[in-house]
Amino acid sequence: MERESMEFDVLVVGGGPSGLAAAIRIKQLAEQRGHDLSVCLIEKGAEIGAHSLSGAILDPRTLNELIPDWKEKGAPIKTAVSEDRFLFMSASASRQLPNALLPGCFLNHGNYIIRLGHLTKWLGEQAEAAGIEVYPGFAAAEVLFDEGGAVKGIATGDMGLTREGEPGPNHQPGMELHAKYTLFAEGCRGHLGKMLETRFNLRDGVDPQTYGIGIKELWEIKPEQHVPGLVIHTAGWPLDNATYGGSFMYHLEDNLVSIGYVVGLNYSNPYLSPYEEFQRYKTHPDIKRFLEGGKRLSYGARALAAGGLQSLPKTVFPGGALIGDDAGYLNASRIKGIHAAMKSGMLAAEAAFEALVAERSRDELGAYPEAFRASWLHEELHKARNFKPLMKKGLWLGSLLFGMDQILFRGKAPWTLRNTADHGYLKKASESTPIVYPKPDGVISFDRLSSVFLSNTNHEEEQPCHLQLKDPSVAIRINFEQYDSPEQRYCPAGVYEIVRDGEGGAPRLQINAQNCVHCKTCDIKDPTQNINWVVPQGGEGPIYQGM
Repeated sequence: MERESMEFDVLVVGGGPSGLAAAIRIKQLAEQRGHDLSVCLIEKGAEIGAHSLSGAILDPRTLNELIPDWKEKGAPIKTAVSEDRFLFMSASASRQLPNALLPGCFLNHGNYIIRLGHLTKWLGEQAEAAGIEVYPGFAAAEVLFDEGGAVKGIATGDMGLTREGEPGPNHQPGMELHAKYTLFAEGCRGHLGKMLETRFNLRDGVDPQTYGIGIKELWEIKPEQHVPGLVIHTAGWPLDNATYGGSFMYHLEDNLVSIGYVVGLNYSNPYLSPYEEFQRYKTHPDIKRFLEGGKRLSYGARALAAGGLQSLPKTVFPGGALIGDDAGYLNASRIKGIHAAMKSGMLAAEAAFEALVAERSRDELGAYPEAFRASWLHEELHKARNFKPLMKKGLWLGSLLFGMDQILFRGKAPWTLRNTADHGYLKKASESTPIVYPKPDGVISFDRLSSVFLSNTNHEEEQPCHLQLKDPSVAIRINFEQYDSPEQRYCPAGVYEIVRDGEGGAPRLQINAQNCVHCKTCDIKDPTQNINWVVPQGGEGPIYQGM
C-alpha cells in the first residue's frame, strides 16, 4: 500500500508550547502582511495537551508577546504566585532560606502557577481559530528527505502492525506530510530530533545534553492546608549531598496542589530510584502535613533537558529547525522552560515566514539562530549557563558557588563550565551501596502500578515494541551482571523487569511497553546506550488531565 501525501508551506511536529507558538506566530505574520500560507501541526498524543507535563510556573513574558490579550481570550491562567519558600531539608526537619539571600532565578513575583495541559489545549484552540490544520493522534515516525538531502517533511507511523512489524488485519499505512520548512517540536529527547542531530552533525562542537527526570502528582488537599499561589522548592533530603535534585510544591486554585521531584540523571548509584525518592520525600513532616486528608488525582513523569546554553545543538539544517526542548532551551536554574520553548518557536517561525515570503524553500533558516543570539532568551540562558555544572559539585558547595555566580557576578562570570553525558556517571553495582526504600503506605506514598493507572496510559499490545534494544544480549551480559539492571529503578512506570522462567531459571529482561509514560529516561540513562525509544502508534501513551 502506497502512502498518501499532503503538501504545506510549514509543518510543525509536536503540539506542545513551542510548536503551538511557532504555528500561531506564522499565521499571525501571514495575516498581518497579506500572505496565504498553509500551516499544519501534528501531535502524537490523543489530543492536544494529552502528553503535556510540567510543574508548572509560567513566566508570561512570551505569552504577552504572542497573544497580548490572553486574559480577555480566556487563557486558563488563574493563580498568580503569592509567596516563595525555599527549604533545605534534613530527614526530620527543614530550614527556610531567607528570600533576601535567594538568587533572582528562585523568585517568582509576576509569574503564574498553571496546569500545562490546560494551557496547551487552549493554545491549540487559538491555533485552529487562526486557520492552522491541527491533527492530534498522529505520531511522526520518520524524517523524509528530498533528492538534495534536505528535509522535506515526515511520515506518520503505520497503524495496525503486528508485534513482528508486519501488516495486520487492520493495517493502515502512514501519511507523508511534505513542507517547504519543517519545525521539530517533539519535546525533550525527541525521537526524530536525535536522528537529525546525527545526520546533520548538529552536536559538533557543543557539550553533551544533560537531563533530569521530573516526577509529578496532582493532589486535591484540605482547604485549611491550601495557600493559593504558594510556591515551595526544596533541596537536600531524601537525596544525599552528592546527588543533584530537588522538589516543588505549587498551590493552584480550587484546593489543588502540584507536587513533584526532579533528580538529575547524572547520579552515580545504580540502586537509586527517582520514583522512590519522590515517594519518600512526601513523607517528610513538613510536606506530609499539606497532603494528609487529601486525594491524589493524577500522576506523570517526563525527562527535561537541563544542559543550558553550552549544550544547545546547532538548531537549523536544510529544510527545518529544532525548537523548544527538542533543542534544549529550558532554563534549569529557574526551573522553567515554557516561556523559553515558546520564544524559540516564535523566533523560528519568524525566520521561516521571511524565507517563504522571499520564495525560498528547504534551505537553512540562518535568521533563526541569529535572532536567538540577539534575543532576551539568549541573555537569560547565558546568565544561567553555569548552574548545572556547578550543582554537579554537590548540594552545599554547588549552591554556594552558584549563589556567588548569580549575586556577585550577576551571571556574567568570565568562564563557562562544561557539561558531560549523564549515562557515563553510573558506577558498577559492586562499587555502590544498595538503597532500601520504605514500602508505600497507599495514603501518602504509592507503588508504581497504581501511579501508572492514574496517568491513563494505554498502548495496543499487538504492535512492535517502541522500546528497542540495539543488542538484546547487553541487557543481561552488561546491564544485569555489572549494574544490577538499573532500568528497573530509573523507569518511573515499571516498564523494565528482570524475570526468571521457573525456579533457578536464567534472568531475562521483560519490557512492559504498555506501561510507558513516554518520559524518555531509559533512552538517556541506560549506561550502554542500548535502549532506543521510538514512537508507538499515534494517540497512545498517557492522557494527562491538565498536568
